[in-house]
Amino acid sequence: MVSHSKLNLILCSLIFVIFCIYRPVVILEIGVAVLVAVFLLVYLTTRYNPPKDPLFYEFSFTCVIDLTSALEYDGFTSGFMEFYQKTGEPYLGTPYAIMMCYWDGIAHFILYLMLIHRMSNKQQYRTLGLFWAGSLCTNMIVFVPGIVVGKYGSEIRPAFWLNMPFLLVPIWGAVSLFSRPRDMPLVGASKAEREQKKALICHPLDLLFVVYLVALVLTIRLQILNRYVKEYEPYLKDPVGFPKVTILLLLFHALPMLGLFAYGLCTPGCTWMLDWTVYFAGAILQCQWSHAGASLHPHTAEMYRIPITTLVPVLLLNLLYAPGPVLLALRCKQEPDYFLSITPVGQTNNEKKLN
Repeated sequence: MVSHSKLNLILCSLIFVIFCIYRPVVILEIGVAVLVAVFLLVYLTTRYNPPKDPLFYEFSFTCVIDLTSALEYDGFTSGFMEFYQKTGEPYLGTPYAIMMCYWDGIAHFILYLMLIHRMSNKQQYRTLGLFWAGSLCTNMIVFVPGIVVGKYGSEIRPAFWLNMPFLLVPIWGAVSLFSRPRDMPLVGASKAEREQKKALICHPLDLLFVVYLVALVLTIRLQILNRYVKEYEPYLKDPVGFPKVTILLLLFHALPMLGLFAYGLCTPGCTWMLDWTVYFAGAILQCQWSHAGASLHPHTAEMYRIPITTLVPVLLLNLLYAPGPVLLALRCKQEPDYFLSITPVGQTNNEKKLN
């Protein structure tokens, strides 16, 4: 039998552990310890055949946590994240964060599996990696500043700093991926030269993309008007901060990029189109999923939800962002001739020779 003194010791230890878990500083320490433990586990299990990018293994672990958090906040599960919801990061219960966690737990997890599969089979994965980098960078660039400038800025706790690796590492990963040789088939310079001599009117698909990009630019400008915010999309006034950061991101980053893409479609030899369209496609998909989903989420206060009378046009405007950048990226990757630098006719070149 367990002696009375031992029983008291066990109970005191349990009380101490529970007390520590609910202390905000200890939440941060536990989070750091878990991240380090996962990284060491990956390192030890793959040290004889190390992966090129261990960060994909590390981040795939966090996808499960994010999906569990989203499911618990929406009432599909219970008891897994309750302590963290109360003492860790309370802003994870906002509609934007819930939709962000769904995207991370599903879309990013699928991307990680695809990336790990390609790495394991020694296949090219740079393009897929750029799509991932665009998605995760946008995710964190909206999430972290949104916490600071929104109503949760006065409730920042130590666990907030666990987001820093997920903000900085994707940026580092994007820089690393951009600096690598492109995943491209062999292309004949004569074929590229023929394509680039054609006028834009002879590229009807590219002309359609230019019209689409100009329409997106006008849509972004429309979203900053007071009347639009008041009558069509009041979610942009939600004090959580995330929608404001999203519209600033669209205004100061997406809008110039759309203009540059229109220029790249009109000007032959813009090789940067092959990379930045992929990165932008991942970024805008994640951005619109979280933003549009949050504006419709039942946890959003009714005064900030999209009015029923304007639901269709607002959704159409927001969905206008999503498919176009993906189709543009596919067009650039599948028919890259127009965007390559020209070398002497008759010479067959790979990507390194054409740059």
